[in-house]
Amino acid sequence: MTTHPADDPALTIGERDAELNERLSQELTAFNTAATGADDYGTLSVKVTDQAGELVGGLAAWTWGGLCGIEMLWVRDDSRKDGWGSRILQAAETEAGRRGCDRVAVSSFTFQAPGFYQRHGYTETGRTLGIPGGHADVHLFKSLVGTVAVDQ
Repeated sequence: MTTHPADDPALTIGERDAELNERLSQELTAFNTAATGADDYGTLSVKVTDQAGELVGGLAAWTWGGLCGIEMLWVRDDSRKDGWGSRILQAAETEAGRRGCDRVAVSSFTFQAPGFYQRHGYTETGRTLGIPGGHADVHLFKSLVGTVAVDQ
């Protein structure tokens, strides 16, 4: 049996810890800035609401060092054929370009929307296997150089 002195670090496991997430984000941002020299981290969102104020769809992303990383894009079922996904994505690309980004990265499960991103000029760069149901996480990339998003 191994014993540890009372002043040894303690390992705890539990549900997501908002305070821990914030601290990890701060520490990794500082580390990344020191390693790359890029210290322009920001977040962006695009939100669409209907006349009743209900959410139609939206996008959450981050920008850093000329790269925009899309974290989430969602459109509710009854609005998916109305072009909102495309308009939301184009608005985010335009805003990313305004912020100095010249490229965008996103991932999408095979049962979600990799084809949607490919139709918008994204190229698959790899896959993470092992998603439940035999699916994969498709990683995609798009250069904004020479597109409306950067030129506006």
